[in-house]
Amino acid sequence: MSGSTALGEFLRARRARLRPEDVGLPEWPGRRRVNGLRREELAQLAGVSVSYYTRLEQGHSENASDAILDALAGALRLGEYEQQHLRQLATHRPRRRRQPPQERLDPLTRDLMRAVETVPAMVLGRRTDILAWNALGHALLAGHLDRGAPDHGAARPNQARMLFLDPHTRDLYADWPRKARAVVGNLRAVAGRHPDDALLAALIGELSMKSPEFVDLWSDHRVKPCEGETYELRHPLVGPLTVAQQILIPGRSPEQTVVIVTTTAGSGAADSLELLVRSASPVRNLD
Repeated sequence: MSGSTALGEFLRARRARLRPEDVGLPEWPGRRRVNGLRREELAQLAGVSVSYYTRLEQGHSENASDAILDALAGALRLGEYEQQHLRQLATHRPRRRRQPPQERLDPLTRDLMRAVETVPAMVLGRRTDILAWNALGHALLAGHLDRGAPDHGAARPNQARMLFLDPHTRDLYADWPRKARAVVGNLRAVAGRHPDDALLAALIGELSMKSPEFVDLWSDHRVKPCEGETYELRHPLVGPLTVAQQILIPGRSPEQTVVIVTTTAGSGAADSLELLVRSASPVRNLD
């Protein structure tokens, strides 16, 4: 998807979320033929001409100033991450998509994984490729896969692909739609930062072909990087448990995330996790 196409789709999707009464506008006379605000209404709110706003939706953003983008963000009631995404889309100049190098673990991130071997942990690349997991991370989140799968380079597991296409991963999350929205919102944020990433485009294309649910969520244009969240898991070995998936950003690999899974002290989930600790295979050397 080109940057110009992405900008137009994002503006139309955000415009469709708002109704005149949401922003203090009188109802447009006559029957409404569009969901949400009309172009004319949004242009009025942002203080720009209808013709100029129409050009923005068509992807012609070469002369969009910071003031105009701020006005559009305010009119659309965009959150912090959505504002950043709008700026990235508006300032991106389309280039030929590149095949980026394979992501690797920094030695310091390997050291961190060794240091947290007593709690479930895994490392995700920017496209949600699983670059590493410790024994507990594997046992809790993907015990049905080969323990050494993250070492398989281009064939390593991918969290987004697993969530939408792997029934085991889907069944793991009691509230699967919430987890799916979080992952798709994060992919949208990454796509805004790296619109020329050919591997990311291929992943999005694959999920769009194979999962109607992904298509629905992707078309919503939700933009939000993954943050710490609490999820109810339905683990096949230790049963239901509530965990917090907390996010760390390695200082030398800011596009990667370390996911640390924790439980509340003294809770039943903590007991279940301890049971999993005892049943998990010995921690494998990450070297």
